[in-house]
Amino acid sequence: MNAAIRSVVLCGTALNFEVIGVERGYDGLMRGSFVEFSQRVLDENLHRGGTLLRSARSHEFMTREGRAQAIEHLRRAGIEGLVVIGGDGSFAGALALDREGMPTVGIPGTIDNDIACTDVSIGFDTALNTVIHAVNQLRDTAYSHDRVYVVEVMGRNSGYIALYSGLAVGAEAILIPEIPEDLDNLVAKIDQVHKAGKAHSIVIVAEGVGGVPSSTRRYEESAGFRVAQYISEHSHHETRVTILGHLQRGGSPTASDRLLASRLGEAAVRLLARGVSGRMVGIQQNRVVDVPLEDAIGKPKPIDREYYELASLLTAVV
Repeated sequence: MNAAIRSVVLCGTALNFEVIGVERGYDGLMRGSFVEFSQRVLDENLHRGGTLLRSARSHEFMTREGRAQAIEHLRRAGIEGLVVIGGDGSFAGALALDREGMPTVGIPGTIDNDIACTDVSIGFDTALNTVIHAVNQLRDTAYSHDRVYVVEVMGRNSGYIALYSGLAVGAEAILIPEIPEDLDNLVAKIDQVHKAGKAHSIVIVAEGVGGVPSSTRRYEESAGFRVAQYISEHSHHETRVTILGHLQRGGSPTASDRLLASRLGEAAVRLLARGVSGRMVGIQQNRVVDVPLEDAIGKPKPIDREYYELASLLTAVV
């Protein structure tokens, strides 16, 4: 997100706007936690993951009284427009602010890549490369010990990380929330791979497979553990599970993510400069677009059919 913040600040400054940041998201907005940017801080954080502004959830902000307090802080500071970077929850707040008189534009930022109306969100490519790097290392030990490694990746409702990473690493099987699981078919696929002379396998599992909320589950209820246990109980294969977890949320952003963030940051500023708000900027067929915020909120984003069909040819989506 730091590349997007940098782009918003520098593009806004070039258009003669004074740009300030809000620390800790909507919680900071309600408390008037504003910060000025320096060129040094922007440049020093470009290569860092996360956000230099930090983030926080705020249930109070989602009340009308909370938003009124936030808008009052904005107006006292002379702020006339807002750029919000985030996902579904952030956009719900952004739309409410816009409807209540504070011009707001959204930029999609979530590693799950589950926001409707944009082909890709900031953070997805970096998370994808983090998963690929981790699985490449696990493949070495899986090969050495003739094991099946089940790797759980993020994706509560969306299988984008699992599908794309599974394709990229040549996983023997991929499980995503969008496709009902068939664990017997999975075991048969692994058996088939081993009979063909390959004594190890990699299985990529999205955390949402099986429907147990990741925020409330125990380790034994995780999708990765459950799948690994099933393989162990229904075959002779020695199986291990690795849950990558929040490792996927950090790390230096990829070039692709930095370029995407820079493009979307500029687009958001130019919308506000034209007096246009209540929109989300995104990418469709490598072109920057803007759509109504309400079109991007709470709408399921179907898995990419082309990639799904490719995965069905190159691996097994079970």
